[in-house]
Amino acid sequence: MSASASTSTAATLTLRVEGMDCGGCERKVESALGRLEGIAEVSASSVTGSVKLHFPAHSPAHSTPSHAEIERTIQELGYRVVSEEEAAAPEAPAPWWRTAKGRLVMVTGGLLAVAFALRLAWPVLGQWPFVAATAVGLVPIVQGAWGALKQRNPFTIEMLMSIAALGALAIDAAAEAAVVVFLFAVGELLEGVAASRARRSISALADLTPSTARLLDGDDTREVPAATLAPGQRVLIRPGDRVPCDGRILAGASELDESPINGESVPRAREPGDDVFAGTVNLEAVLEVEVTRRAEDNTIARVIRLVEEAQAAKAPVARFIDRFARYYMPTVIGLALLMAVAPPLVAGMAWSEAIYRALALLLIACPCALVISTPAAIAAGLSAGARRGLLIKGGAVLEQLGKLKLVALDKTGTLTEGRPRVTDVEALDAGHDEGEILRLAAALERDSSHPIAAAILAHAERQGLSVPRASDGRALAGRGIAGWVEARELSLITPRHLAEQVALGDELNTRIAELEQAGKSLAVLVEGQRALGLIAVRDEPREDARHGLAALSRLGVRAVMLSGDNARTATAIGEQLGIEAHGELMPGDKAHRVREWQAAGEGPVGKVGDGINDAPALATAEVGIAMGGGTDVALETADAALLKDRVSGIAELIDLSRATLRNIKTNVALALGLKAVFLVTTALGITGMWIAVMADTGATVLVTLNAMRLLGYRFSPGPAPAEARPAAAS
Repeated sequence: MSASASTSTAATLTLRVEGMDCGGCERKVESALGRLEGIAEVSASSVTGSVKLHFPAHSPAHSTPSHAEIERTIQELGYRVVSEEEAAAPEAPAPWWRTAKGRLVMVTGGLLAVAFALRLAWPVLGQWPFVAATAVGLVPIVQGAWGALKQRNPFTIEMLMSIAALGALAIDAAAEAAVVVFLFAVGELLEGVAASRARRSISALADLTPSTARLLDGDDTREVPAATLAPGQRVLIRPGDRVPCDGRILAGASELDESPINGESVPRAREPGDDVFAGTVNLEAVLEVEVTRRAEDNTIARVIRLVEEAQAAKAPVARFIDRFARYYMPTVIGLALLMAVAPPLVAGMAWSEAIYRALALLLIACPCALVISTPAAIAAGLSAGARRGLLIKGGAVLEQLGKLKLVALDKTGTLTEGRPRVTDVEALDAGHDEGEILRLAAALERDSSHPIAAAILAHAERQGLSVPRASDGRALAGRGIAGWVEARELSLITPRHLAEQVALGDELNTRIAELEQAGKSLAVLVEGQRALGLIAVRDEPREDARHGLAALSRLGVRAVMLSGDNARTATAIGEQLGIEAHGELMPGDKAHRVREWQAAGEGPVGKVGDGINDAPALATAEVGIAMGGGTDVALETADAALLKDRVSGIAELIDLSRATLRNIKTNVALALGLKAVFLVTTALGITGMWIAVMADTGATVLVTLNAMRLLGYRFSPGPAPAEARPAAAS
């Protein structure tokens, strides 16, 4: 959670509010604050426990309500604004029996038990013990109803409960009134516990960052609060320590457990120059790290902030449920009035019996389970995704992901690793083996920063070769590089210019054509007029690319590659992965392809890329998905982001969305199904008031527990794919 109780910009104010635990609470707060003059929009979230107020731009200070007026309005509804001091030093959530709702349950439960005991011991007391129990338990409920009524919001759950309980007392059904008050208190408590658990699933992320860091000050090391670290400072991270900041490794190499950030179970090797993220765990060796971001802007903080904003943004299905509930409650209240009046006038039913059934119908009207069914599932789905490195920016995106029919993927950095690797080293001269060819080529490339040079040097290092230093190194414009290595004048030349220096035989020409047809870039090592060997490099597919594409196929989602690379390379990678490929596309061309698919009815379309050169296509698609291990682009550009660089994460996003949508449908069916059954049985006089409120509480508990199951979501990608079949390419 954010560390501040209230934050503001030129036009917004965000308050932390205690006690909002359901959709009904959100609507009460939004309705009350929305009536204050000078507030343009109000957004309340029970999941994050926050209220965001938007003020008209450039409005004068005297035309907007004061902080005290806003706080007083919220308090009248029965909620409490958390002060900045409390939020800056948050305490662990109190156990349920120490909360206000927990105490109300214990008091009303105790009074109910005493009332039953007194009636058994002294029957002469009649209904008075239950009247007393009802009156005590009803006080906070009536206070909440009165506060909402003062804010011109009569259709609240507290108002329905107050009318039902007072009506029951009036018709001499005090025992049932006491039971109803107790069961309502239990339901409110369970909602609070569920909401608290959902909040903890995100706030627990904040606990991943250690509270202190070992700051390097010259040659000395001192312990400082991690929150005080500033960019440019250096910290020492020992084996077993959690990384206290986002930073870049200056010295040391180690494996890091990055599962807290991206859900990836396999540790990743990190070395000087690599980025590290707050909350990850150093496993092997001491690292010296330069801080690159402040605590409030590190990866953990940004993930929390984005998930909170996402949970506050309602999905279309959630907005529909809210609209439905607004009409549903007045409709059922009208039916209850009709039930109270019509049977006595038309069928001669006793007024007490008709009123009793009408009051029971009022209790059935409580839409707690229905209102919480959707936001609880979406909050749990977003939380489950965040803990697995799947960042989804809002319920609308979560809902749309499950509907995708086609996913267009960038090649470089998405389906491939984003950097070339040596794939072939071949000796063309009998006096040299492959190791010697690689060693001499690496010597020529030793001082070059070209990606192909980096690939050759990295491959030589992996082979354990000792690379000599070249002298008189020079670039051959457009052709390659040359220099002296161990008293030999050598050059690395592209095949296109090779014929200018070397007589090419049919066998060499054929081999070069084969490698280039496979989408590989070649460099030929030449001495004088003799070709010694050749090296082929290519940006290879990610290890899990075929597995991830197969998982998409099993979900019934078509995958297509859109690449700006040359058509030959795109075709080769597409054939290797068994995916339709389109090459030589400019950013605008990719967006045009997406629009064509949408117009042809092949959507909704998802676009996966790096968020920069794919920006037009990401914006055009129904859902833009960015890949990148915690980068700014991955977190802030697209609708969803994969904090782990794995293609399988795309299928995981879609599967999580579908699991959430199935959960929502189950919840709505449970809520409406139970309502329908008990509306009928109550109207027929089969079930009474306490059964009605128990059914409502039971439905609320069921949908909440069902939604919480999503917190344990696990993706089952299925078996590894067989050899890929060549796909159509262009």
